Amino acid sequence: MTEFHTELSPIVLVDLALLTMLMFVAIAMLRSRHLFAVIMLSGIYSLLSAAFFVSLDAVDVAFTEAAVGAGVSTVLMLGGMLLTARREKPVTPGRAPVALAVVFLTGAALIYATIDMPAFGDPSAPANTHVGQAYVEQTPKDIAVPNIVTAVLASYRGFDTLGEVVVVFTAGLGVILLLGVGSVRGGEPVRDRPDEED
Repeated sequence: MTEFHTELSPIVLVDLALLTMLMFVAIAMLRSRHLFAVIMLSGIYSLLSAAFFVSLDAVDVAFTEAAVGAGVSTVLMLGGMLLTARREKPVTPGRAPVALAVVFLTGAALIYATIDMPAFGDPSAPANTHVGQAYVEQTPKDIAVPNIVTAVLASYRGFDTLGEVVVVFTAGLGVILLLGVGSVRGGEPVRDRPDEED
């Protein structure tokens, strides 16, 4: 009779611990009505996501998540919170079941879409036999960059990366304009001008 040994490696245990913490932080965000607590939990969620990406060897994605998710987004949300109430308004009772149904349907569709995916790290997966193998073989010849990920983002997908940077910059600029930061007229803040007092 064949014996099966199911031992979890330390990396798998770390991944499971991070996913568990992500789940608990997400539930805490949903249950909290204090906007400041939600913003802080959102930053923690981003940092945990970045740590999870590092454990998956996606350091570039982890760096972006930590910088944008935990850094810039947290600062922008704190700035936006200064213009709103500190607590969330009560939710209309009739909308909660509809939103919950949409979340479950979307989650079920995403899980169903992963059934046909190859196993994680499968060497015969299409990404490892065609495109990925071409990058590994051609990068040292085409580009004098030792890191293949950097070469792909900065050269092969340079226009795509430029577009992402433009999108992030435009979003940040839009938030700054919405918050009214730097709105001046004649070198003085608009709200401080004496000629516009009631």
